[in-house]
Amino acid sequence: MRVAAEPSVGELVKRASEQLSELVRAELRTAQAELAVKGKRAGVGGGLLGGATALAYIGLMALAGTCVALLALVLEVWAAALIVTVVLFAAAGALALAGRAQLRKAAPPLPERAMDGIRSDIDEIKETVHR
Repeated sequence: MRVAAEPSVGELVKRASEQLSELVRAELRTAQAELAVKGKRAGVGGGLLGGATALAYIGLMALAGTCVALLALVLEVWAAALIVTVVLFAAAGALALAGRAQLRKAAPPLPERAMDGIRSDIDEIKETVHR
């Protein structure tokens, strides 16, 4: 019976180097995917905050119109303008809260899962080398 020769040290180093390279590439792909998701969330949050700002500006214009109508006429016109103003500010508030929630989900902009994976891989390599 013939026993297969054990690989040389050079072959083992070559295999370890190839495996480490593939591991690093895989972790970089994970980090890239994680940053893409966080970037998308930040974009959505920023867009919602932009929408909230636009509605708040319209709300301020409506409030000014309400004040003018209040001074110019009696109850009916200004009451309608005030209702519109309240609705616009409520919508702006809802957009601002949704935007803030999206921005909180995107922070911090670090690929945390990928970094944890790399730390775990390094610990595993260190443990294996010390055996």
